[in-house]
Amino acid sequence: MKGPTAAGTLGGLVEIVEREPAEPWEGLLASPVGGSAVGVLVLAGSSGRVMRERARLLARQGITALTIRWFGGPGQPPGICEVPLETFTAAVDLLRGTGARRIGVLGVSKGAEAALLTAVRDDRVDVVAALSPSPLVWCNVGPGRDGADRPYRSCWTWQGRPLPFVPMDDSWTPAEPEGWPVAIRGWYERSERTFAALLPAAEIPVEAARAELILVAGGDDAMWPSGPYAERLAERRRAAGGVRLITRADAGHRPLFPGELPPPPSPTFRYGGTPEADGLLGAAAWPHLLDALLG
Repeated sequence: MKGPTAAGTLGGLVEIVEREPAEPWEGLLASPVGGSAVGVLVLAGSSGRVMRERARLLARQGITALTIRWFGGPGQPPGICEVPLETFTAAVDLLRGTGARRIGVLGVSKGAEAALLTAVRDDRVDVVAALSPSPLVWCNVGPGRDGADRPYRSCWTWQGRPLPFVPMDDSWTPAEPEGWPVAIRGWYERSERTFAALLPAAEIPVEAARAELILVAGGDDAMWPSGPYAERLAERRRAAGGVRLITRADAGHRPLFPGELPPPPSPTFRYGGTPEADGLLGAAAWPHLLDALLG
């Protein structure tokens, strides 16, 4: 275990301690000295990163934060392919074991998909913050345990059974010249049209979750249409209540919370937005997140 570190918060200084769990996943557990009654699971998207700095940011606000590698590690699928949702309910177990009694799940992109699905199945989750979310279960991104990425399979399983999903229409081609970073938003939009008959079964039933939802999306997202997606999720949820929608027209796929640095440009994908717009979207969402967790 690492020693305590001091960092500023809205209300003063909070010392945090860090521990890297040895099993069952690579990860980081960051918490205030003395622990917290609030715990958050922090999930990256298809980058597969352990989001250490985001976990530390939350810990400095007095929250126990756990971030894990949920694919690509030992004993895990190498891609986002038939990943057991029990991965995330087990992480909730760990947070509860630290003494946290109010639980949040914060995910971005594919991690937001996982966060929403976890809350639907685990009523211990009190808050979901879904950044650049999707209202649908999509097909795999990368290979499964068998090393194959085709034919398409579900990203997720629950109790050993794959969830219904929407495949990709591989007839789509990018508009960018070869070798340029690609915007794949149009690929998702085309796939929805092609496989429209599969959409109802693949919809994430967020109205069934007990958790409060915080949906954060940029209108300039070039990876998938998270702005309209967040609107669809909010509309599906409104009758049940407990939803906050934070959007910004010029932001992209990667909102940034206060104090976070923008990631380097990708040579492979266009994410949309700008560091300034992405930071403004994250800054608008940040007080809603803290209020929902600590309120």
